[in-house]
Amino acid sequence: MSKLPHSASLVSKGSALAVARVGVLGLQGDFSEHLSTLRGIGAEGVDVRRPEQLDDIEALIIPGGESTTIGKLADKYGIIPKLRERAKDGMPVWGTCAGAIFLAKDVPGHPHPLAELMDITVERNAFGRQIDSFEADLDVKGMSGGPFHAVFIRAPKITRIGSGVEVLARLEDGTVVAARDGNVLATSFHPELTHDERFHRLFLSLGKR
Repeated sequence: MSKLPHSASLVSKGSALAVARVGVLGLQGDFSEHLSTLRGIGAEGVDVRRPEQLDDIEALIIPGGESTTIGKLADKYGIIPKLRERAKDGMPVWGTCAGAIFLAKDVPGHPHPLAELMDITVERNAFGRQIDSFEADLDVKGMSGGPFHAVFIRAPKITRIGSGVEVLARLEDGTVVAARDGNVLATSFHPELTHDERFHRLFLSLGKR
């Protein structure tokens, strides 16, 4: 899928990255778009498909795609136990759309294993089918440079947040669409499908907090 244009200046464009070698789980979904964005901001993007690769990266992105397929393959290849170990040690982990589902501790009716790294409840396909996809401008906590133009495709809703989870962005109706739990970040939308790099920079800054 091609990226949407974004003309706004990136106020954090010149900021130093806290981490430089960043994995993107390449089992399924739009991992190539994340790798392209990472290269654009000077980070080394690594296509991760085996658990031992998690030892050689400083952060990990779980892309959008099909959460059932991602969960099934991650379980089959033994990635989930190693991912939990690295996240517990402080490695930043970010899930976008289906990736956010994969990171949630509670997803009613989900048929395959999840990483369960974030104390949130997520409802799959909560905004409808692909034809119901939409875009919205979001005010994001901790992000300067104006609203972030977000792309929602068969997006999940974050319907419950745990006591230690910080809400970063909501839609106008109050629906939570971005949240952070320590070193773990979840977004219902697809920052990798725009040319706005600020969410990737925000994620990589978690490594120094």
